[in-house]
Amino acid sequence: MDIENAKIPQATAKRLPLYYRFINNLHSQGKMRVSSKELSEAVKVDSATIRRDFSYFGALGKKGYGYNVEYLLSFFRKTLDQDETTNVALIGVGNLGTAFLNYNFTKNNNTKIQIAFDASDDRIGDTVGGVPIKHIDELEEYIDGISVAILTVPAQAAQGIADRLVKANISGVLNFTPARITVPSSVRVHHIDLAVELQALVYFLKHYPLDGELEDEL
Repeated sequence: MDIENAKIPQATAKRLPLYYRFINNLHSQGKMRVSSKELSEAVKVDSATIRRDFSYFGALGKKGYGYNVEYLLSFFRKTLDQDETTNVALIGVGNLGTAFLNYNFTKNNNTKIQIAFDASDDRIGDTVGGVPIKHIDELEEYIDGISVAILTVPAQAAQGIADRLVKANISGVLNFTPARITVPSSVRVHHIDLAVELQALVYFLKHYPLDGELEDEL
């Protein structure tokens, strides 16, 4: 399903993979149905928000019954294109990059890091988590067929690498560097600064104490 054409709010779109993960787990456990309350307790999103999110897609459940797990699983697989593989490149095989390669999104059937790049001669030719590491100078040679890139390079190198990725027709970038890279409007970038996220968490702990209610953070 084309979420943008359906005018689904971005906050809702961000929560869909979270819902899918839990529904997939329920299905693996043989559970037949689930209530919005159970979903709420599992994914830490209030039940009213879950019902509103689901309402954008029509009648996914029945009042008094809840949601059919198998139907929801099928729906979210189709909505999130789980049957279509997305090939990913990782740029920067330092500590964080190495962790990504070892993990390689093993719980996601449709997302896989296929190749990695680094500037260190010591890493070139290695294989981590089954992913070959090439020299960054060979980026354009091996990036064909890749639509998404993960950036875990030093901040000062981020924009230059991003420029090369854009020229290589990358569609999306997951940027784990502190740099705020600039790309054309045709390329989507998600910035994830772990230091900023940690500082925000500490600030919220001090100034916004939880009162036992579930928060809708997205």
